[in-house]
Amino acid sequence: MSFGDPNNPYGQPPQQPGQPAQPGYGYPAAPPVQQPYAGGYAPTQMPGITRAARIMLAVVAAAHLLIAVLYGYQLSKWDETMAEAGISSDSDLQQFADVGKGVVVFLTGLAAVFAVLGLVLLLQYGKGGNGVRVCSIVYGSFAIVTGIFTLAAFGLGLIIMVVAILLIVFASKRASAEWFKRPRY
Repeated sequence: MSFGDPNNPYGQPPQQPGQPAQPGYGYPAAPPVQQPYAGGYAPTQMPGITRAARIMLAVVAAAHLLIAVLYGYQLSKWDETMAEAGISSDSDLQQFADVGKGVVVFLTGLAAVFAVLGLVLLLQYGKGGNGVRVCSIVYGSFAIVTGIFTLAAFGLGLIIMVVAILLIVFASKRASAEWFKRPRY
């Protein structure tokens, strides 16, 4: 028996005139299915809660940048303020003024570093792994401490603390965890 033989049980049946062509043998093509992973199905787009965490991270980083700028402005006026207070360079109080200036320089640098770290985390949200989520939670925790220190200085601390708490909550949600733990092929 050959393929063209009408009595061959394994071959295609002969086509009748006027009928459409018969489909070939094999399995029919199935529509593409989203591949499951350990936690369920991997998200294909960033969830809204994760986008909100990203926005909160941007707000905290911008607030740190603003704090660094304000501290820098305070440093530019430092000598003038000390002269108005009656502290001269030959005074014993000058040593304390220098220590205060050193503290303000340190806080300026710290605020600038926090702003840069926030920007780096912000840029990693689209392609980063679970470490970005964990670092965002830790960054939010440190931002709460920063908010406590800047509460009296600029009044911006309350905003930083509230936004940092929201950042921690949003980054800790299951949808955010699934986004950062998704497989990347």
